This record gives sequence, structure tokens and C-alpha cells, in this order.
Amino acid sequence: MTDEPIDQFVRVRGAREHNLRTVDVDLPRDAIVAFTGVSGSGKSSLAFGTLYAEAQRRYFESVAPYARRLLQQVGAPHVQEITGLPPAVALQQRRGAPSSRSSVGTITTLSNLLRMLYSRAGTYPPGAARLDAEAFSPNTAAGACPNCHGLGVVHDVTEELLVPDTSLSIRDGAIAAWPGAWQGANLRSVVSGLGIDIDRPWRKLRKKDRDWLLYTEEQPSVLVTPERDRIDYGYHGTFWSARKHIMHVLADSKSQQMRDRALRFVRSVPCPQCHGSGLRPEALAVTVAGRSISELNALPLDELVTLLRPIAELAEADATTSTATSGETTEAAVRICADLVARVGVLLDLGLGYLSLARRSTTLSPGEAQRLRIASQLRSGLFGVVYVLDEPSAGLHPADAEPLLDVLDRLKAAGNSLFVVEHDLDVVRRADWVVDIGPGAGEGGGRVLYSGPVAGLEAVEESITSRYLFGRAEPLDHRPRTPQGWLHLHGVTRHNLRDVSVEIPLCVLTAVTGVSGSGKSTLVTQVLAEVVRRHLGQTPDDPDEPDDAAAELEVDDVSGLEAFDRLVLVDQRPIGRTPRSNLATYTGLFDAVRKLYAGTDTAKARGYSAGRFSFNVAEGRCETCQGEGFVAVELLFLPGTYAPCPTCHGARYNAETLEVTYRGKNIADVLAMPVDTAAKFLADVSSASRSLETLRDVGLGYLRLGQPATELSGGEAQRIKLATELQRARRGHALYLLDEPTAGLHPADIALLLRQLHRLVDASNTVVLVEHDLDTIAAADWVIDLGPGGGIAGGQVVATGTPVELASSKTSATAPYLARRLKAVLNPGS
Repeated sequence: MTDEPIDQFVRVRGAREHNLRTVDVDLPRDAIVAFTGVSGSGKSSLAFGTLYAEAQRRYFESVAPYARRLLQQVGAPHVQEITGLPPAVALQQRRGAPSSRSSVGTITTLSNLLRMLYSRAGTYPPGAARLDAEAFSPNTAAGACPNCHGLGVVHDVTEELLVPDTSLSIRDGAIAAWPGAWQGANLRSVVSGLGIDIDRPWRKLRKKDRDWLLYTEEQPSVLVTPERDRIDYGYHGTFWSARKHIMHVLADSKSQQMRDRALRFVRSVPCPQCHGSGLRPEALAVTVAGRSISELNALPLDELVTLLRPIAELAEADATTSTATSGETTEAAVRICADLVARVGVLLDLGLGYLSLARRSTTLSPGEAQRLRIASQLRSGLFGVVYVLDEPSAGLHPADAEPLLDVLDRLKAAGNSLFVVEHDLDVVRRADWVVDIGPGAGEGGGRVLYSGPVAGLEAVEESITSRYLFGRAEPLDHRPRTPQGWLHLHGVTRHNLRDVSVEIPLCVLTAVTGVSGSGKSTLVTQVLAEVVRRHLGQTPDDPDEPDDAAAELEVDDVSGLEAFDRLVLVDQRPIGRTPRSNLATYTGLFDAVRKLYAGTDTAKARGYSAGRFSFNVAEGRCETCQGEGFVAVELLFLPGTYAPCPTCHGARYNAETLEVTYRGKNIADVLAMPVDTAAKFLADVSSASRSLETLRDVGLGYLRLGQPATELSGGEAQRIKLATELQRARRGHALYLLDEPTAGLHPADIALLLRQLHRLVDASNTVVLVEHDLDTIAAADWVIDLGPGGGIAGGQVVATGTPVELASSKTSATAPYLARRLKAVLNPGS
């Protein structure tokens, strides 16, 4: 009997997921396979929607039905057959807002090991009982500080907020947090009755008296005697400290106006009991290498390894085998420290040594978060699986991408296959195989244009990727503009920016560059946004924006703010949190569509208003699904799932509403249209046409009008916000701030986006963007490079100038990569 040769390919037949057009393709195993194509071409539909979904479905088929209820499942893909498919692991870009309780330690699971180390091998105070590992976690009832409930921060008042002007006396209103009118006068009379001088400037009062007035819990009662022009009779008045008054208002007041006023005097500050660690005192009393777990969590990872390595390298013979007592020389300590050192070593290889385990996930850049997840997989030691990765280079500086590519090579060398959805052409060049899908997006894509070794893609004329990969695409012809003034910031301190001075040119496009963690997003989306917001008297657009207690903004001096009339922050946060928010509702074009349908003869005859055509209004929506378009299905031995509504079949409206048509299409048909199709259908409806054309201008012609906000990537959400802004006719000088607007974009889509950004500058606005993409940096007017490294090794302005000037810098990590890119632009095909 002869052995059959093992098929080294994954063979897909008849894939029809989303816009895929009955795709047949063969993919090599034990290789790095790059999936390319313009945004919306169908790359993710093939890699994740088909290959990963089928691998997951097959694995779950082997799991007991009861256990399947505990697992998050995706639906079976629309595909005829897939052969040769190994088990798969997906590493996707995370959507939505990360939790304030999530940290580097929880993402990498290193926190579990560290807690185990303290529980089993820590040095305990004399007589203290050994604690379980969960007692060292601020996210458990056993470990959380009772004062801040494990968050490490509390909302409290501070003297500078309560008393903004220390030259005033109490009579003149020094304690701004106290109420006005009769209540304020009453408190002043009570204070006077207590023997404190209410006419003396606040700063000249004794500190003991100042602290008592602001913070005491005491509420003495004082006889207030009759006062001319205020009261004709005496009474007993009760004292409230400023803090007690504010906390009382926030806890008990039903007046939103009073609550809003009270919130002006409250700030998030480190918890005074646990000093920001979120842990109980019993846990903080246990040490390893003389440090508490809070101190080890706060160390940069490279310092953490240095501290733990001596314990990890203890000879086995030197390690006591006794488990009766805790100690750093026990076998448990040696083994756990050795595992910690090995796992952290992978993070150091990826250039993340500046991060600490306590670093909140809310402060991580996309590139940092992506590398943390990949590092966790590298240590898992899996063999013979397919890793399906979603743009692993997204958010990475070219210098950071190189160690990432080395890690991908190591995963392949360990006997795994890597299917990588990618736009970064340097990553594509390193692949063994490329699958190019297109030629366009949405209905214009969905076909495999080429599948084979990378070099072979050059001959595929229809491929847009081929033009950029092999230097045939026309570069953007741009000469740097001359700044029309400057915004000067001096002495900026926040996160790793320490006493930094920076100058932002006006009426030009500025790219802020630097390695991951160098401080780019802090400077642009936090410092610049906050400084200009204060000048314009604006509040943050998102009321749920996380308040970072440990990152108060300090700026010594600012000049040039008078140039700005508006601030527009275009970030990658979702445009909505539920499926009811979609592309059409966010941009406002759905209002025009609903008015259009309300103006038809049928709607007028029935008395339907524009509100009738909203799926959020009871009169027009399908009552079975409440306008959702789908219903939850509960299964006995399987996890709950969703299915199209049996009444409206996903249309979201009731039958009567769907009877109203315009040019043969009902309102649900319009919501199902891609932007490109809707632009033709509504070309003569000016109120909708402008929005649709602007969406096409930023490369979003493939999205459906009714596409739920929850299905959009961060890059798509950002471009929708930009398109919404572009369609508005505005006057004045606006400052546009963008955080990595090219993330997740094909080079052809980046070219489209750049034209729109330059349109904003041509209209006498200032655009500042955080960016890693070299084509975008090369097309900027000015570049500000931060670094030289990440974390504490960054936070300084390394170089500034035009792209050509910055490319010649000897100190910038960006310079050599930008110089190569500029050379390629000047000498295409070289």
C-alpha cells in the first residue's frame, strides 16, 4: 500500500460570502500568504468570513453541544467546499472602546503569573496569612481597594478647583464651590460666627483653617444673629465644608443644572488609600525582590526582567522544594519567574520594553495593542495551525514593522501557516504568496485577480495593487506650501511629553511622525485638541471620553490660538454604539431620503410624514423586530443566535411603509444600496447627492447606506466623519486633527484621502495628522518627528522641517525610511 502524498494547499471552492463571486482559490500551507486589494474588495470576506469561519465551525463541531453554549460562534460561511484547512487562530483589529480595567498585564495574561508569584512565593509580613492569587487583583472582590473599588482613582475635589483665586476673601467669594444667594450668605455668617476672619485674603488664612473649611466632615451649628439687609431675626445655621456640599449635591440633587455646576469642582485623582494601585493593604504588604506587586506592575518591562532574572536563574539545586512557607528561593518562585522572563522577552523583541504591566489599554496605540496580542500567540507554542491576521502592521512605524515581520517568520518556522490581510506593501513583499482581490470595492470587487508568488502579480494589468507594488502608480504631485503663521506651544507636559516645546505651522498639512509610543497621539489628539478647545470654549465631543487622572496637562505658554475659529477632531472612535446608528443617519443624508419618500403621491394620500420612514418610529417600523431587521433565536443546546426577522425579512419596516416607492424602490431598498449605486439613483436630489459624492471622494463608495455602525472599521468611521465635515460649507479657519487616517487603507484609497485633506488646506484650514504611512508623510508640507524611542525613551521633538529636510536628519528614526520613499517617488521603478 503506497502512501498518498499530503496536499500542501488549502483549496477553496465556491466562496460566496458578502461580495465574493463564487471564488475558487488554492492557498499554500506552511507559508505567509498576503491577501491584498482595495478597501472593500473582499479580502476580509475570504480570509475571515470564509476561511477562519469554516475552521472555527469545524472545531466547534467536535465540541460537546453543551460546551458550545460557552463559546462565541460565527455563522457557517457561504462556501461550497474547503479542503486541507487546519485549525485556525484569528488576530483581528479590536473594535470599540477598551475597558478602563484592562491593561498590558491583562491583555498578555502576564498579570496572572505575577499574581501567582506573589501568592505562592512572596515575602509576607510576620504573622500574615498567605493570600490567594485573586487577592492581588484589583478586579476581584478579594483584592479591590474598598475606597476606589479597584479602579485606582476616585472623584474628589482639589483646593485649586474649590478656590481658584486665593487673593479673594471668603466674603468676596474665595470658595467658589459654595452655593450663591441666601445659602452662600448663610455659610459666610456661620464661618464668621466660628471665629474665622471672612474679610482676610484666603492665602493669608492659617492652613489648618483652610483645610477645615474645605474638607471637614464636621457640621457645627452656630447662632447667626440678625444682620442688616439680610435677616431680621436670629437662627441656628449649620456649616457645610466645600467638599461636603459638592458631594451632597452630586449624590442627592435632582437638579441637573446644580449637578453640572458641582462637577466643575471635581477631578479624578489617585485613590489616597491605595495610592492608585487599586489593591487592598494586605496585598500591598507582600513583596518580591523587596517590591510590592504595585511597584512591579509600574516598572517598564525591560526593568521588570532585570529585577526577576536573578530569581529565574537560581540553580534548581539551590531552590528549596518546601511549599510550607513562601519565599523567593522556592521552586515555585524560580519556575514562575523563569516563565515571566521568557514571556516578557518576546515583548522586548517586539520593541515594547518601555511599556509597564499596569499601562491601561485605553492609552495604547493600535500598533502597541496589535503587537501585544501577537506576542501572546508566539508564546503559545502551537504547531500546524493557520494564523489569520488583520493588518498586523496597522499603526506601526516602519522601524517597528521590521521586528514584527521577524516574529511572523518565527511563527511560520514553527510549522504554522499565516494568512495576512494587509495593505503595507513592505509586508506584501515579504510574503511567500499573494492573493489579490478586486478589481474594485463592493459590487466592483469580489474576484480573485491573481493567486501565486508575489513576483507574478506584476503582469496583472487589472490589479490596482500591482501598480503600487511595482512602482507604476502616479505619485501625488505636491510641492510644500509656505506656512501662513505659527501656533507656539512651550513647556508641554503630559504622559511621556516632558517640558516639550513645539511649533505648528498654519494653513498647511503637517504630519506628526515617530516610532510607536513616542507621544504622537498625546501631542495631537490630546494636547493640541485640549488647548484649542479651551481657547474656543468648547467641551469634548464625547462625554464618555476617559478621564486620565495621572495625566494632567501642563503648558507654560501658548501663542497663535487666535488664528482658529473651529476645532475638528476626526478620530477612529465608532460613529455609533448600536446597529440603529448607520452611515445614512450619521451623515444626515437619511433625512433627505425620508423627506423624498414623504413627498411621493402615495405618502401624501396616506398622510405619511417623514417620520413614518424612520425604522426607530413605531408607526413605520416592523413591530416584530422593533425596526432591528433581525430577531434573537434561543436554542436549547446551542448558543443563542440571530436570524432575519420572519415578518419583514430584514427590511426593518412594516408592509404599509414598504408599499411607498420612489422610482420603483422602497425605503428599505435604498438603505441596502451601496453608496456608488445610491449616488446614481439620487443624483438629482441635491440634499442627498452632495453627501454621497463626498463619501465616494474618500473611497467609501462600497459601503451600504444602512450599514450598521457596529460593522464599520475604525478607519471607515474616521473617513465617514471626514466626509461629513467636507460636505459642510464652512467659513473661517479650522484646525483639523486626525489620528492615523490612512490606517486600514490600500495605497489607492490613501491617494483619494490625501486629495481631500489637501482640499481642506486649500480652503485656508490647518490639518495636523498622526501618521506612519510614508506616502502620506512624503506628501505633507511639514513634518514633526517625535522620539527618539517609545515610552520614557520618547516624548521629545527630534526633527522638524519639510519632508525633504526631515529625510536628511541624522537623529530621526523616520528619516532613513522617508529618504528611501522620496527616492522611489523621484525614480519610480528603481
